[in-house]
Amino acid sequence: MANIIDAIVTLVKRNNFSLKDLNVGNNRANSRSDALELYVKNLFANTFDCVETERLERWNKIFSWLGNSSNPPDFMLKGGDAVEVKKIESNDAAIALNSSYPKHTLKSSSPLISNACRTAENWKEKDIIYTVGVVKGISLKNLCMLYGQDYCASEEFYRQAALKSLDPLGITRAKNFLYQIENPWRVFGYVYQQNVHANFNFMCLINSRMWATLKNRAELLKLQKDYPTLQIVDKQIKNPDNPAELRDAKLITYTLERL
Repeated sequence: MANIIDAIVTLVKRNNFSLKDLNVGNNRANSRSDALELYVKNLFANTFDCVETERLERWNKIFSWLGNSSNPPDFMLKGGDAVEVKKIESNDAAIALNSSYPKHTLKSSSPLISNACRTAENWKEKDIIYTVGVVKGISLKNLCMLYGQDYCASEEFYRQAALKSLDPLGITRAKNFLYQIENPWRVFGYVYQQNVHANFNFMCLINSRMWATLKNRAELLKLQKDYPTLQIVDKQIKNPDNPAELRDAKLITYTLERL
């Protein structure tokens, strides 16, 4: 079962952040948002250099749902997490969620998902990974991965969309049932600051409870020996439901310096 550690290991080892000419079989990405989504799928499946038949076989093993243009999530890992991919064009931009409010977790009972997604496997609730990329032209400049449970408040805070501020952290806005949320770099500026001189920055936060469930975490810890700019440090982050409460988390960062 693929997980967030697999994606981070692929990202660091591949060390290539170009979105140029990404495609799946005969289906070429027709926008930068599509290209980022394909890039992230390839991270989780480690299929950047696969021929079409091998890619299809790996995707069949790893994903239970590959998404559509109308419903969340963008894809689901078989027996694992759901993933939402969001593209923004600057470090200060908010993330447009349209009519879908932020998700602490994803439930199969949600009216927002399609029936095909609901029946793609036997599931009731999945953790959701928000993957946010800052894209400049054909290059990915910054990428962040974090779980909804560390980023978004629980569902009860989003039921009254008429409210100006919808969550305890004050990071979500709604107007006419259209939602937006502050991007992770702004929300977690108290534990992480980008290297503005770097060619690429990666940031990931994983709370300690979730970290303990990732059985391949030793692979990532070992990778630090070969990649000096890959760092894993302990931090404390705010509980999105109650910011007065801090929870332990791992902050994982990777930086590619300018050549």
